[in-house]
Amino acid sequence: MTTYLEFEKPIAELESKIAELRHLPNSGDVDIADEVMRLQDKVQKLLRTLYAKLTPWQRVQVARHADRPHAQRYIDRLVTDYIPLAGDRTFGEDAAIVGGIGRLYGRSVMVLGQEKGDDTESRLKHNFGMARPEGYRKAQRLMRLADRFKVPVVTLVDTSGAYPGIDAEARGQAEAVASSIDTCLAIGVPLVSVVIGEGGSGGALAIASADRVYMLENSVYSVISPEGCASILWRSNANAQDAAEAMKVTAGDLRRLEVIDDVIPEPMGGAHRAPDEAIDAVGKTISDALAELSQLDPETLRRRREEKFLAMGKKGL
Repeated sequence: MTTYLEFEKPIAELESKIAELRHLPNSGDVDIADEVMRLQDKVQKLLRTLYAKLTPWQRVQVARHADRPHAQRYIDRLVTDYIPLAGDRTFGEDAAIVGGIGRLYGRSVMVLGQEKGDDTESRLKHNFGMARPEGYRKAQRLMRLADRFKVPVVTLVDTSGAYPGIDAEARGQAEAVASSIDTCLAIGVPLVSVVIGEGGSGGALAIASADRVYMLENSVYSVISPEGCASILWRSNANAQDAAEAMKVTAGDLRRLEVIDDVIPEPMGGAHRAPDEAIDAVGKTISDALAELSQLDPETLRRRREEKFLAMGKKGL
């Protein structure tokens, strides 16, 4: 069953009519097939109109869409001979971050992703993609393993942020996130990151301090959620839309600000409407980036990566 966002209500009504028509017998008075085609064309035109002028807050809603493909689905479709790897060798396993080694279009890669889950049971299992310290320490372990065996790293970012619970803080959440960023900057193999949904705060940056950072067209990337920003500045979540506008969270804004390297277009109506098409576009972008980056030696990769993020900081001075 399709889940519709608030601004998609006109589309929901049209697609409901299409579903009703398909269940009607053809009486001969009205050609049902022609009527269905007419309504489908109307849906496509409406989708183009709506998605051509999405507000930042609407893009936040699309990025969080329940049907949007998550990290494991990308891995299942793009990575062959995949061997999942688990645990941080210190405390335990954190299902919020999934990872392992496999082949992306024939190239060996270490892939990491923040997994939100697709239903109530899996969302609870994966803690809605919010990793605890052991998740980030697992990410560090897998990145260092990739560096040791000269295998490029691919990360798929989709989290509202690192888990803020008392247990996570007690086990060193801030240190784990900082060390993960440091590991990203220190490895001597290509590192490509794609924000496929939400890129929230240090929880996202922990695995996205990469040579190339891409965003899907309707993903968002920010230092804090719009709701969190609104609760600080306006003392109310009701101003989340204003916060989303002011924070420049969209892929287009961040490309103009040169925080990311490029935007990956999504199928009309968002990745949730044609997930395989969206995943394949991400796979091609990653593959092309790795082909370019693989020509560089470890020292050049480290130096350019460091200079890239230092340059972002200098722009704000």
